[in-house]
Amino acid sequence: MGRDERSPGPAAPDGRGPSVLREYALLADGHRGALVGPDGNVTWLCAPGWADPPVFSGLLGGRGDYLVTPANPRFVWGGHYEPGSLVWVSRWVTTDGIIESREALLFPGEERRVVLLRQIHAVDRDAVVHVRLDPRADFGREPVREVRREGPWWLARTGDLYLRHSGGERLRPTGDGPLCGELTIPDGGRHDLVLEIATHPLDAEPLRPDELWRTTEHTWRDSLPPLAGGPAQRDALFAYAVLRGLTRPGGGTVAAATTSLPERALAGHNYDYRYAWVRDQSFAGQAAALVGRHDLLDDAVAFLTQRVLADGDRLAPAYTVDGSPVPPQHGLEFLPGYPGGSPRIGNWVREQFQLDAFGEVLLLLAAAGRHDRLDDASWRAMELAVRTIGERWRQPDSGIWELPPRQWTHSKLMCVAGLRAAARVAPRGSAGRWVALADTILADVAAHGLHPSGRWQRAYDDGRVDAALLLPGIRGALPAGDPRTEATRQAVLAELERDGYLYRFRPDSRPLGDAEGAFLLCGFAAALAADQAGDVVAANRWFERNRAACGAPGLFTEEYDVEQRQLRGNFPQAFVHALMLETAVTLGQAEACPGSH
Repeated sequence: MGRDERSPGPAAPDGRGPSVLREYALLADGHRGALVGPDGNVTWLCAPGWADPPVFSGLLGGRGDYLVTPANPRFVWGGHYEPGSLVWVSRWVTTDGIIESREALLFPGEERRVVLLRQIHAVDRDAVVHVRLDPRADFGREPVREVRREGPWWLARTGDLYLRHSGGERLRPTGDGPLCGELTIPDGGRHDLVLEIATHPLDAEPLRPDELWRTTEHTWRDSLPPLAGGPAQRDALFAYAVLRGLTRPGGGTVAAATTSLPERALAGHNYDYRYAWVRDQSFAGQAAALVGRHDLLDDAVAFLTQRVLADGDRLAPAYTVDGSPVPPQHGLEFLPGYPGGSPRIGNWVREQFQLDAFGEVLLLLAAAGRHDRLDDASWRAMELAVRTIGERWRQPDSGIWELPPRQWTHSKLMCVAGLRAAARVAPRGSAGRWVALADTILADVAAHGLHPSGRWQRAYDDGRVDAALLLPGIRGALPAGDPRTEATRQAVLAELERDGYLYRFRPDSRPLGDAEGAFLLCGFAAALAADQAGDVVAANRWFERNRAACGAPGLFTEEYDVEQRQLRGNFPQAFVHALMLETAVTLGQAEACPGSH
């Protein structure tokens, strides 16, 4: 395919390339997310929604970014999130002073309007910062046009989007559209920049920056649950904030804010994760239920209830956050991509049947039932999920790792776990039938999916181990103390552990780590499995090792390159944060009740 006639060209005229993933911070408001690099450059922001084309696509090599950085190039970078929020503060120590830049998306966000807040603080001495605003819709292919000044604001268009920027009166447009310039902030002073991007003309006068900040601060403060004690309390609270930011109000949680970030350099393992996976909703909702916060739980229940009632046995593994089908996958050949990856949008998972998703639906609805959070529609969805399992559990499926259809042991055992959990909250007549179905499936798995050594094996025709087989035991597929659960745990650790991290499975004869990175989801599952087995020391070791697999902002990807200590894949990964939160709370409860094992 030839280069697009609206080719975006290089990402940045000053030669800046992308940063390693561990250095990016996430800003999110439930409707979309932005990534801010260590130099203060917003290199990724889709508008108006998660899966819409980005207006800043420098992350993938397209035109379009928003830079606020020290004019003095000699600086070292640091930063932190303000407690219990996704308000990020970049901190630059230069050779002539200290500068901070406070960053956030207005929270709660609006569906059709993005509001990006930036507040520059001259901490020590006068500060001079360089600013460049270069919005380019449709992956950088749409130029900025109709740039004009109107009072204190700059107005512009790009594609079908309308823009308004305030606080940049001293900026000036360059020949090809961007606003550029330098701002000087006196020692101790602050300067606000506000960028609005909307699908409609911005006619109403904007609120003052201090009012926007106050709304954002108060909403974050009211959105976070109280967490009492336990290990990593601050990180657990932050994981909840990440899930809240990645969740559309009343809708789904995106798997990640990005697309096409490679899991393995030049291996073709890069996908579009800007969609809501059924499994992720279950993980996030169960973690929220564990901390006693019902907003994320209710969002997950509402989303899955609607999808199960609408699609029944045709339930897809993933949807857009508003419940629409995921678009077909295709490449974006006009973009260079993140180094080591090739850009693409859409996802082929839309065509798969994943049996374990129905077990996850039941686990989520059962968790909500224990908190008395189910309405009539959700009960109907539970009954329909059970009926679908009864009709389809014998069929091959693509499983949790989205592989070619087989009789995956994990998928069937997760249905057993879901059926047992649902039976515990169901009316008596239904409960008996659901337990009987769980027993029937378990008997079949025991006959065909049990390895001669007494542990579960990957599939009926594959005797290898798989880290996913830790999850059914954690979720209650078998009674506590069942020897098959412990045998499986020991085999997984013996064959798939390296340096305190866990891999999914051995895809071939290569050593662990050569084919793919360690899976952080599996590492946190190992912590939960160790805790369930009564090995508190091992549980905490697994937890601490895997929660360290992040950068300064504290965000996780799906995979972790153990040898290079780098994050791999789309960013940040929702279900890793969900299981990290669940593990932190579970270990905290065990610490508070040491005699619970």
